[in-house]
Amino acid sequence: MEKKKNFPTEKSSLHVRNKHKSRYDFKALTETVKELSDFVAVNKYGDESIDFANPQAVKTLNKALLKHFYQIDFWDIPDGYLCPPIPGRADYIHYAADLLASCNHQNIPTGKRIKVLDIGVGANCVYPIIGHQEYSWYFVGSDIDEVATRSAKNIIEINQTLKKNVEIRLQPSKLDIFKNIVHKEEKFDLTICNPPFHSSAEEANAGSQRKNRNLGNKNYTNPVLNFGGINSELWTKGGEVAFVGKMIEESKSYKTQCFWFTSLVSKSENLGGIYAMLERAEVTEIRTSEMSTGNKITRIVAWTFLNEKQQEDWVKSW
Repeated sequence: MEKKKNFPTEKSSLHVRNKHKSRYDFKALTETVKELSDFVAVNKYGDESIDFANPQAVKTLNKALLKHFYQIDFWDIPDGYLCPPIPGRADYIHYAADLLASCNHQNIPTGKRIKVLDIGVGANCVYPIIGHQEYSWYFVGSDIDEVATRSAKNIIEINQTLKKNVEIRLQPSKLDIFKNIVHKEEKFDLTICNPPFHSSAEEANAGSQRKNRNLGNKNYTNPVLNFGGINSELWTKGGEVAFVGKMIEESKSYKTQCFWFTSLVSKSENLGGIYAMLERAEVTEIRTSEMSTGNKITRIVAWTFLNEKQQEDWVKSW
């Protein structure tokens, strides 16, 4: 056994309200979901952990986290679909709550009157789960993948707490983002999106190989994706800049139907191009928040077309 590392008891980089700031309590988690105990073992540092290169272990850990912290009794995803790290997803939700609070005298608006659109909800439906369970927001989740939307609907249907609070819509066009999803006269306080950030299948595969090497998985040439992900979840032509650019262009048509549009941006070198596109779109305001989970730093870029008076009027509805 290697010398035990002294890990900090809290992940200081996570948002202050993030329930996952403390290290995983595997004793509590295995009591919540018994099957997780099949994957928990003492690692080379003498700590209880799971093999994060094992997709089944990661999925079972997610089940336990969602049940233990968010009271989700049923959660599952089809094989091969994205199994997201819960702490990072929770961070996005909390920073989004801060964004809304910044327009509301620093008070986070809660309840069903706050309506959020999750673009690319995926089979896992994690953002709506955390957003509703933490702040009681109402969610609409959209996706271009029929299997993903069926899976998300199934999660919602089985968990009574999500029923009537989360709605899933299939995007019939791979060329559109808000069109076909945002109904006429419908309003959203917030849109969120975790765009596919690779620009090709080859780039996505190389990223998976890198991740596997870092996790100690020797099967580099045909990597098992520990967090999964189908093509539409991992890559798009032109990468995240093209996807966010399309989102910015389309958002102009919905400028009075949404308060804040937001998206994750994983690569700092992409910010300049995204800011330039936002300037050309003549947005009123741009905000950027930096998030850090482990060694990974990512950003939330937010924009609005509403002027100060329109923002004040909008907030009155909260």
